[in-house]
Amino acid sequence: MTNQGLIFTSETYRQARLSRDARFDGRFFTAVKTTGVFCRSICPATPPKEKNVEYYPSAVAAANAGYRPCLRCRPDSAPGSPAWRGVDTTLERAIRLIDQGALHDGSLQSLAARLGISDRYLRRLFDKYLGVSPKTFALYQQCLFAKQLLHQTRLPITQVALASGFGSIRRFNDCFKAQMGLTPSHVRKFEPSEPLSGLRLKLFYRPPYRWRDMQKFLSARFIPGLEWVDENSYGRTFTWLNASGRFTAVHIEGGNRFDVSIELSNLAPLKAVVNNIRRVLDLDADMATVEHHLRHTLSPELELRSGIRLPGTWSMFEAGVRAVLGQQVSVAAARRLVTELVTELGQTLAGKNYFPSARVIAQSELDFLKMPGSRKQSLHNLARHYLSDGAPDNPEPWLALKGIGPWTIDYARMRGLSDPDVYLGGDLGIKKALKRANAAFDPALASPWRSYLTMQLWNQL
Repeated sequence: MTNQGLIFTSETYRQARLSRDARFDGRFFTAVKTTGVFCRSICPATPPKEKNVEYYPSAVAAANAGYRPCLRCRPDSAPGSPAWRGVDTTLERAIRLIDQGALHDGSLQSLAARLGISDRYLRRLFDKYLGVSPKTFALYQQCLFAKQLLHQTRLPITQVALASGFGSIRRFNDCFKAQMGLTPSHVRKFEPSEPLSGLRLKLFYRPPYRWRDMQKFLSARFIPGLEWVDENSYGRTFTWLNASGRFTAVHIEGGNRFDVSIELSNLAPLKAVVNNIRRVLDLDADMATVEHHLRHTLSPELELRSGIRLPGTWSMFEAGVRAVLGQQVSVAAARRLVTELVTELGQTLAGKNYFPSARVIAQSELDFLKMPGSRKQSLHNLARHYLSDGAPDNPEPWLALKGIGPWTIDYARMRGLSDPDVYLGGDLGIKKALKRANAAFDPALASPWRSYLTMQLWNQL
């Protein structure tokens, strides 16, 4: 089996399982024939004999084969296993929409229509890369998230059901037992008493993770009142559909995780919110795969720093606005402009600011922003596009908007969608880094991980 340049064999799986190497956490799962349980590669239990195990590329594939998740290593807490990432952009968009709840209230046909493909082709993509149907994938992800909430919070089971995307407690109980082989009450080991605020979850990643470089990048761009950053943590306010909230993610050095506290006005979008936090912090990247590819395709003059991640922005709209305000100015100047925009137009709740909506920006004259009128018009164009377009997060139509060019779109894709394959070759900082490294190479060779090449170059300034 291959995974973006790395070859997986039975011996690779065996060695990773026996060594409990955290770099393989979530990249495969071990199913034990004698117990009917499947585990993470880092499970602390006594390793079973090789003849009694089977290996699966994802938790949903193991469950689909009839195994139930281990209660000790908790496969629901493993980092994602995006073997498909960078391979098929349509599948990537489909999974992102499913993570946002596209199949909770909508049909497979409507999801396929949003992607511009047939539902038959969508099923083929899921079967090819994940081995299951889109609906099976979505349902199992809901159950895995519910299991995580049952383990890590004291939310009542009825609220766990709601936060996981289930419309009724009966459907939740039936689906959970069918998918997990356990009842929710069996997983829950203590009495529920958690209030709606103060949720705390452990979000794991596969090492390496250079938190200091991530923290440095976020610190240079954070907006006071909207975001907060210190030596060990990052947090911000956010909105999601009809809910508003805030989170703080604390990096646990040596623990391969962030401890995340979340406040949310409405629990219904909690799963989508947590998925977006994972994206913003780039917790599901497989850095072994990314760095293996970059080291074997780029010139040796370019020194790669292991563990450089891709910092995300909360939404594609926010990323687009930040990109427009960052056109032809320094990072510090762009930060001042974004701060003024948030201060003047953002809603303030409990002493914290929220990023202004497209409607609010479209209706403002933007007189408080000290920048050319043409760039203000570009902001208006983007905001009005979001109000009129049925799929505004698709950046392809942005090129038709006056004042928005390829750099703006690429920057927004890289940070707002966490597209792994964006190379900002026209960026002044990238040019400086290449000149300083005296490196000459074809950036196309870095595909499908050119965003990580961009971050490597930025971090060498």
